[in-house]
Amino acid sequence: MSRLGRFGTVLLGACSILLTAASDRPSLEAQVLAEINFARQHPQEYAEDLREYRRYFDGRLLYLPGDPNGVITNEGTDAVDEAIDFLERQAPLPPLGRGALLQLAARDHAGELGLTGANGHLSPDGASPGERVRRRGGDIYVGEGISYGHDRADAIVRQLIVDDGVRGRGHRALLFNGAFRYAGIGCGGHRRYGNICVVDFSGTINGAPALPGLASRGRTTGKTR
Repeated sequence: MSRLGRFGTVLLGACSILLTAASDRPSLEAQVLAEINFARQHPQEYAEDLREYRRYFDGRLLYLPGDPNGVITNEGTDAVDEAIDFLERQAPLPPLGRGALLQLAARDHAGELGLTGANGHLSPDGASPGERVRRRGGDIYVGEGISYGHDRADAIVRQLIVDDGVRGRGHRALLFNGAFRYAGIGCGGHRRYGNICVVDFSGTINGAPALPGLASRGRTTGKTR
């Protein structure tokens, strides 16, 4: 049974678990990083999760447990099937470490977009993902993925991996880019979509070139959700 299939069926047998303070639980940002790393390290097992997720579709409508109204998707099960096929062929990758500067830049962007209700990878002043990292003391060699509308780590990462309606599956490509070694995540509220989660990736902890001696030039990567 997949992790999704087991969700909601596990009984908590210890009162101490039930009494755990919310402050002791991982933040949403930490949960998202853990979920990304699970998918990178165990792509075939994540494919099983998507097979379970697929069961909740009726055409292009998705009816997850507890949501009788459903959500209209762009591609229905076609995008899910394509993601499953990708994951079945994907070799495991090392987990991503947390990049503090990357996280600050991701939080900056999540906060600005959340406040204005905008979307995309450019800041209100036109700054790119790499420029935002540079403002925080790093460099421009980063990629960025953005999830909208979800406040749970599993749903955020699933949205990025399935990449429903996104040409080229750019978000998925970022998550499974073997050159990336670090990520910084910023999540918060969004005026239009309810929630936003920005993930900035890099081959180094601060967005510097992965190879020593490279000049600080180049282009940032990322696809607009």
